[in-house]
Amino acid sequence: MNDRYQEMYQAASMHYVQGETMEAIARAMGLSRSSVSRLLKEARDTGLVRITIADRVGSQSPLATALAEAFGVKVHMVAIRDNANDSQRFDQVAKLAGRLFTDAVDDHQLIGVAWGVTIAHISHHLGHRPLVASSVVQINGGANSRTSGFPYIGETLQTIGHAFDSNVVLFPVPAFFDYAATREAMWRERSVQNVVRLREKLDIALFGVGSLHGRVASHVYSAGYLARTDLDKLDADGVVGDICTVLLREDGSYADIPYNRRATGMTPPELAVVPRRFCVVGDPSRAAAALGALRAGVATDLVIDEGTARAIADRAQL
Repeated sequence: MNDRYQEMYQAASMHYVQGETMEAIARAMGLSRSSVSRLLKEARDTGLVRITIADRVGSQSPLATALAEAFGVKVHMVAIRDNANDSQRFDQVAKLAGRLFTDAVDDHQLIGVAWGVTIAHISHHLGHRPLVASSVVQINGGANSRTSGFPYIGETLQTIGHAFDSNVVLFPVPAFFDYAATREAMWRERSVQNVVRLREKLDIALFGVGSLHGRVASHVYSAGYLARTDLDKLDADGVVGDICTVLLREDGSYADIPYNRRATGMTPPELAVVPRRFCVVGDPSRAAAALGALRAGVATDLVIDEGTARAIADRAQL
């Protein structure tokens, strides 16, 4: 295994650093050209070699610059063709987020992940990057009155953990407790405190934007986490969506929303402590929720498509 790694390292160094052709590498190493090709592919697949493409056009466009300056975030924007459907748009944004997040994580990090439809898509677009002494931490609870949520959430978290060869720490609490007092009591339990303490030490976080009225349905609003009567009350109170299952309005306010006293996700101030925070949104109909998230200051990096960016800018009157 060590000899194989050395061969991969030598071939990759000669090809990507020194600029040697595969024919020249094959002669130098006494291998066939096809063997060198397999070594280079394996080097990419295992994360020994990571190839990145700078998204300069999208990220430096006037639209991206306007969002960056207005909200103090780094904008990573992908252009989507006008006739793309919602699924194609969502997938292209997930691909960009997967590449960026794979590049951003590092050894010895605590990696916070909030479950949801967006993150489930991203998990399948992560490159394999083996990390040393890192952990993937679930940062919002996932159970509801109908299900534990663990098969859906656990699969997503395990996929991310596998991509980075990282330990996975699940958060065994509901997305929303029935009573605020129950949440306060559970926060004193050692098993819960262990995860809460890890959340306080995160190095990087990845999350999407949930929306009450998104065209691509948010899992928290479509899978029984809140009753229809709850959703009607939230709508009447001006709630437009959530970050990490913490509900918020378009103006970025969240603290006075009663349901948040029962929520188990990280609040905007708790997220703000994390050095790097990737917020991913690929749905123009989530613009109100995304604007609320940006106004709440939850992100350092915004991964987005041009259509959604334009919808946010229009709502913010930029």
